Amino acid sequence: MSRYRAIALLPFMAALSGCNLVVLNPAGDVASQQGDLVVISTLLMLLIIVPVMALTVLFAWRYRQSNNTARYEPDWDHSTQLELVIWAAPLLIIICLGAITWVTTHKLDPYRPLDRIASDKPVPAGTKPLDVQVVALDWKWLFVYPEYGIASVNEMAAPVDRPIRFSITASTVMNSFYVPALAGMIYAMPGMETKLHAVINEPGTYKGFSSNYSGAGFSHMRFNFLGLSNADFDGWVSKVKSANGSLDRNAYLALEKPSEAVPVQHYGSVDPKLFNAVVNMCVRPGTMCMSDMAAIDRAGGMNAGGKAAAEAILRANTLAGFPDTQPTGLCTVAEAVEAAASNSGAVQRPTVTPISASASPAGPQRLANP
Repeated sequence: MSRYRAIALLPFMAALSGCNLVVLNPAGDVASQQGDLVVISTLLMLLIIVPVMALTVLFAWRYRQSNNTARYEPDWDHSTQLELVIWAAPLLIIICLGAITWVTTHKLDPYRPLDRIASDKPVPAGTKPLDVQVVALDWKWLFVYPEYGIASVNEMAAPVDRPIRFSITASTVMNSFYVPALAGMIYAMPGMETKLHAVINEPGTYKGFSSNYSGAGFSHMRFNFLGLSNADFDGWVSKVKSANGSLDRNAYLALEKPSEAVPVQHYGSVDPKLFNAVVNMCVRPGTMCMSDMAAIDRAGGMNAGGKAAAEAILRANTLAGFPDTQPTGLCTVAEAVEAAASNSGAVQRPTVTPISASASPAGPQRLANP
């Protein structure tokens, strides 16, 4: 009978052998520390869970109805020793978990630059991290390498044992960037920039994907993360640079449109200001950047000081060759209301008063974008 049981268990053993435990056996130091944290936390919790489960079975068996030899004490209601065990053991485990959580929360903070590339390898002095700008699109991933002036879609590469500094954002809806072999997931949100520091320690091809549902094409938001030697990474950079594509604003707006199962694409050149425009949601011509709006708000909104700040921002953008990230005119709320009233009954947009140095009505005002 035992032989047949062993044969019956073979299919289950075969199924389990196909499991990819990359979270507990990753190729990056940050992910490795996170995997150790999962194991340590699980073992600490099992110190309570296993005895409780074992005692549950023991009590059910020992005090079953048919066991007439079990001791019967209907008047028992308290045991100091038992109370100490019941409360002290979980309390000690919680203290241990709290201490570990406190230390690792700071040590593995994704915004914290790495101080080591492996357990026995500190980051060499003078090492420059590899900057990678990540944009979650519908439904694909865009990776920009500002140091090399290149970009790729649904493929990323990094040299082994070199710290990587990610800057992550999204074009429309919230997403989540996750390479299990590299580090834990980090959210990608429109209008915001999140950070992640990580390192890959072994060459290979690893899977990356979105771990946050973002719509119909979510299941295709997957990419290959290539861990390469320095020589192979230089070769990959040369291959991408040789691509004919150029990722300027118009190309980005075309790429941004929703699409599924997008093949790997390379861009040999990239607009250096593109990522900043994506974060500030002003890639499209005629759209003011969120950072400029915030600067105007800090100057007092659309009162006299705010208008002066807006004028300075528009002039600076024009001089910097960045005129497309500004509206064609600015007006105060009072001016917009007055224009709407004068055009009442007409099916047309309110007339927009271009920005000028004249003082606007006193009081809190807001920026109106035509």
